[in-house]
Amino acid sequence: MIVKFFGGIDLIAGLLLIFWGSNNKLDIGIIIFLAIVLFLKSLIGFLENFGSWIDFLISIFIFLSFILSLPEIIFILLGLLISQKGIFSFM
Repeated sequence: MIVKFFGGIDLIAGLLLIFWGSNNKLDIGIIIFLAIVLFLKSLIGFLENFGSWIDFLISIFIFLSFILSLPEIIFILLGLLISQKGIFSFM
């Protein structure tokens, strides 16, 4: 049950990252909330498995995007990666 809940969070995060990466504007609060949720979700796995590392790295990339100008394709690829992880958690 909890795996499907976290998979839903991954799917929503992936769609938001794809939407944000395709040069659409999102509220800064949504993006910060997304990064914090992914960071906390990665700490639940204690960075022991690959899925936790994906969550951790995506949250770091989101935080870095506020400081540096990162290409949009990075967020589209990260969105696809985390969406794939979310889809596989429903199987």
